[in-house]
Amino acid sequence: MDLRLPGTNGTDCMIAIRGEFPQARVIILTTSDGDAEIQRALRAGASAYLLKSAPSEELLAAIRSVHAGNRHVPAEVASRLAEHLGDEALSVRELEVLRCIRDGFKNKEIAAQLNISETTVNFHIKNLVGKLQANDRTHAVTIAIRRGILEL
Repeated sequence: MDLRLPGTNGTDCMIAIRGEFPQARVIILTTSDGDAEIQRALRAGASAYLLKSAPSEELLAAIRSVHAGNRHVPAEVASRLAEHLGDEALSVRELEVLRCIRDGFKNKEIAAQLNISETTVNFHIKNLVGKLQANDRTHAVTIAIRRGILEL
């Protein structure tokens, strides 16, 4: 299963498949290497997560491992996960603010969109910039997209 599918994403598709067939074992084979995307897929029940750049031997090893009932996460993917393992997760509201920033809204517009004060927007921006270890709000969006926290 790829994560990027026309009209949907692979994680949602996998959840639907596993909802109907709980014993289904799904291997994610994708170019998506953001740690948030990897975490989301594994939490949703992926048995393996491989990048399309993986050598064919790695793909065969994953298929065999998953067929035997195991999970398979190559070192390259595991290291991506480990990079941000201890990071504090963004709150739902911080994600909403980040999406608005991505979409080009100014702080006053974000406040109106989310029905909160501009001071509260500034507070959320300060928090999410800190959590993502970004230099500013634009850098925070860039980091979130690269890590798979936000989609384009």
